[in-house]
Order: sequence, then structure tokens, then C-alpha cells
Amino acid sequence: MSELRRVAARHGQNLPADASVKRRIATWENGHSVPDEFYGPLLCEALGLTAAELGLNHHTGQDSALLDASYPESPEAAIQTVDRLWRADLNGYEPLLQADPSEAAWSEASLRWLVAPQASFPESASNRGTRVGLADVAMIKSTSDLFAQLDDRFGGDHARQSVIQYLSRDVAPLLSGQYTEAVGQALFSTAAESTLLAGWMSYDACHHGLAQRYFLQALRLAQDSNDRRLAGSILSAMSHQATFLGQYTHAATLARAALMGISAVATPTLRAQFHAMEARALARTGDRRGCEMALAEATKALESRNSDDEPEWITYFDEAELAAEAAHCFRDVRSARQAVAHAENAMSGSHVRSDFFATMVRADAHLHGGDPEEACRVALDALDLGEQLKSSRCVAYLAEFRQNLDQLGSSSIVQDFQEQAADHRLWLATG
Repeated sequence: MSELRRVAARHGQNLPADASVKRRIATWENGHSVPDEFYGPLLCEALGLTAAELGLNHHTGQDSALLDASYPESPEAAIQTVDRLWRADLNGYEPLLQADPSEAAWSEASLRWLVAPQASFPESASNRGTRVGLADVAMIKSTSDLFAQLDDRFGGDHARQSVIQYLSRDVAPLLSGQYTEAVGQALFSTAAESTLLAGWMSYDACHHGLAQRYFLQALRLAQDSNDRRLAGSILSAMSHQATFLGQYTHAATLARAALMGISAVATPTLRAQFHAMEARALARTGDRRGCEMALAEATKALESRNSDDEPEWITYFDEAELAAEAAHCFRDVRSARQAVAHAENAMSGSHVRSDFFATMVRADAHLHGGDPEEACRVALDALDLGEQLKSSRCVAYLAEFRQNLDQLGSSSIVQDFQEQAADHRLWLATG
């Protein structure tokens, strides 16, 4: 209250009596109203937050700083930016949730990371805020692992807001706290991994501009923790998203940058994943030879892996995951038989969303191969698998299948499928 009055006084404005102001604040807190054009700017200044972070987008334009998709200049900038992104996301800032990804940001991020100087930390990390220890870092890691399990089982739309709330309220104060260099490195690496998860979940929810911004902040945090392997994995995630969005040249470049940037410390599994991402991008361009060469390199790398020497967060990438990537590739180069064979080998039984994607790729391959009856049967299997998933990406796979199915006309096979599919939530979302 007193700070609000001081801010108003600096602008030559007078507030009503305390009782009146308290009543207004109570209505804001209860959600019965929002600050108007008079109180909104005063609150922003008093609290040191933007209108977007306070959810006051009913009378403000786009916040250009929040919507900026450039690579952070410093660790301080990354901490400040990701904190503001988390808060604006929590408050449902629509321009951010609907933002488009920036093509320039993909190129800038990979180049800036490749030529980055030695890792650094905020200069004031030893004399401000909450004292942070390795126990705090371990707590972030354990909590994020639980959220990752929920994402894998139920999709990114399920617990995304809970993840963002945890990062904003629990992790942000630690990033701005007091820590030694050793603790800081561990903290930044773990925060980067958690922010990468937020990016994946936002991508799965098809908030693509927001996901890209989370990936950018995660990459900067990984850079400053000197975690080259994690940074490469973040570039791989950006490549995955770029392929999904049809930006195949950017996707291939990001995968190659990941390979180049961690060549000195790359593990076999990481190399396999990066080659697989390059193959996915090349397949979409129709470069079958380049795609098959990248897949061969991925297979060769994975065969030499030793799980004990791999980062814990990449161990999920196994033969089934590589088979799923290969299935996507052969579907996209219109090799139905190979796509079906790889998709069948991709079924893990333990990763619901991945199994859904592999099953839909198999359905697509049967459709491209001229067997609509089998395609529809397999698609119904996918719908059963995905009944518990809240994933806009899953809906996108189904929408593409539906579009291809519509080209067959109203045959009895298609009509029977549509009648059975009509009871499934994900199918209804494609309409």
C-alpha cells in the first residue's frame, strides 16, 4: 500500500483513502475485477513487473521485451527473461501463448552457442537473495523428473501449467540467490534441463513461439553451466520442432550444429539422436540418400553405446526410439514397407505418446501404400492408445491422417472408420 502511494506521488497522482484502495485490491485478488488504466501502470511500477506478467493484457499492447526471441546476451539476461516468461505464461498472456517462432532465432542461437566464450555466472551471485546449496539443486531435479513422467504419460497439455508454476515460484528465486561457482554450475544445468522440459511441453501443446523462447533460455543456461552435452540436446529439440513446423533447412542445420558443438564430449547416444534429427529433416525435403546416410550413422553410433557413460536424461533414446525416427523418415520418403517395419519395432509399451506417434506413422504408411482398410484399423489402435493424452501434436498427426483419408472419398471403409473414431476425444479435436 505504502509503495503504491509513493509511486502515485512520484507521478503527481493521489490515491483514495486506504479503505477504498484495500477494497479495490481485494476485488483484484478475488478475481472479481482487474486493475484499470489508472491503477495498472502504478502496480507495475510498484511491483517491478510488466503488465503482461501481471496479466493486465486487456488494456496493454504486446510487450516487445517478452515477445523478443533473441539469444540472451548474458546469464543475468537469461535469468531475468526466463523468469518473466514463466510469470507471463502463468498469467495467460495471450500474445506470448500465440506467438510465432522466429526463424532468425534458430540461426542466431546455434551460431552464438558454437562461438560462445567461457561459461560465466552472474557477478552478484555470492551476495544476494536466498542461499542455495546442492540439496536445493537435487530437489529441482527430482521434481522435474516427476513432471517429465507426467508429460510422457499424459501429454504436454496435462501438467504444463503446473510445471511453469513450480519453475516461477520455486526455481526463479534460487537462480537469483547466493551460490558458489560449483553450486551455480549444477543449478544452471538443472534449471536448463527443467526449462527444456517446459519447452517440450509447450511444443507438445503447440505454443510454438513460447516453446522456442524456452528452448533459447535453456540453451543459454546450459552454456553458462558449461554443460555442452545438454546444450546439444537442446539444439536437437529445436531441430525437432523446426521439422514439425516445416522449416527443414533450419532443422538440419540445428542438428548439425549440435553434432559439431559437442564433438569433443559427445556420447554415442547423443550422436545417434542428432543424426536421427538430421535424417528427419532431410526426409521431409525428399533427400532420400542423405536421409539414409544419416540414419546409418545414427544406427552405428547407437550400437556402440554404453548406458553407464550416458547422461541420465538421454538414456530413453534406445533402439525403439531410433526405429520411431526411422519410421517417420521412410513414411516421408514414401517407402511404405520400410516405414511399417520400423514403426512396428518402435513400440516400447512404456512411452504412451511415443507409441501413439509410431502407430499413427504406421497408419499413414499403410494409407500411402494403398491399403486404407489396414490404415483405418491401425489408426483406431492409435486412438485407443491416445485416449488419456492431452497433446496438440497428437491431434496434428490425426488431422493430417484425416486430410489424407478424405481424399479417398466416402467409401464404406472410411465411413466405418469415422463412425468408430467419433467416440474418441482426440479425433473430435480434428474436426
